[in-house]
Amino acid sequence: MRYHSGRVALETGRRLEVLDVTGYVKRIVRESGIKRGLVNLWIPHTTAAITINEHDPDLWNDILTTFSRLVPIKGEYRHNSKYRWMPNEQNAHAHILSSMMKPSLTIPLEDGRLQLGSWQSILFIEMDGPRSRTVQVTLIGE
Repeated sequence: MRYHSGRVALETGRRLEVLDVTGYVKRIVRESGIKRGLVNLWIPHTTAAITINEHDPDLWNDILTTFSRLVPIKGEYRHNSKYRWMPNEQNAHAHILSSMMKPSLTIPLEDGRLQLGSWQSILFIEMDGPRSRTVQVTLIGE
C-alpha cells in the first residue's frame, strides 16, 4: 500500500464561481505513480465545496443561480464575517451552502485513471470569493 498527497492552489475571481479542477487532480495522480486505489479530495474551507458534475458553463451558471435563489447572498442572517477586511459583510449564505454540499469526495482509481463517467468533471465551488483556496488531494493504493 502506498500513499501520496498533493495540493491544488486556486485563486477565485468572483463571489460565486465554479472551477473545473479535474486536470490538476489528474496531474497529481500521474505524479503519484499509484495505479489502483482511492483518491480523496478535501476542501479545508467553510465557504467552499467540491462536487462532481458536467463540464458545462451553462450548467454551472444554473447551479449558481439556483444557489442564489435557495440561499440568497443578502438575507436575514445572524452571522457576519469575522474578518476585519470585510466588516459587516454577510457570508452566512456561503456557510449554509457549503453545509449542504460537503467538503470532500472520493473517486476510485483503476489503471492510473480516475474512474469518472463520460461527462463527469471535478468541480470546485466558490461561495464567498474572491479568495485563495486549496484542494488537498490524497491517494492511497498500489
